[in-house]
Amino acid sequence: MMDREFVVVLVTVGSRSEGENLARQLVGDGLAACVNIVGPIRSVYVWEGEVAEDDEHLLMIKSRDELLAALEARVREMHSYEVPEVVALPITGGSAPYLDWLRAVSYTHLTLPTRSCQCRSRGAGGRCGGG
Repeated sequence: MMDREFVVVLVTVGSRSEGENLARQLVGDGLAACVNIVGPIRSVYVWEGEVAEDDEHLLMIKSRDELLAALEARVREMHSYEVPEVVALPITGGSAPYLDWLRAVSYTHLTLPTRSCQCRSRGAGGRCGGG
């Protein structure tokens, strides 16, 4: 069993375009290694004392636990909802090569980049080739 180095953060958004914009920002800022956008999904929840239903998209954000506070702050800053869902689940195991990649591409809070990668070359799996 691993310590809590990595997390999957669940965030719902009201539209695919909002999800894409948020995903690009989080990955570009180094706050997430990867964001999957799933949906549309149907959410049923209580809001202001009433049962509500909406179509949403679910973001599955892979990141480091130490980046969670900064990631949540960015989500809250950019999100259209008054109370956005930000739920972190620990990653307790996984493929060693994938976790090594996750470690390599998500930055620590001490090394956040000042700009996102502008390269056009892509390595294996569509990831940045480092240009």
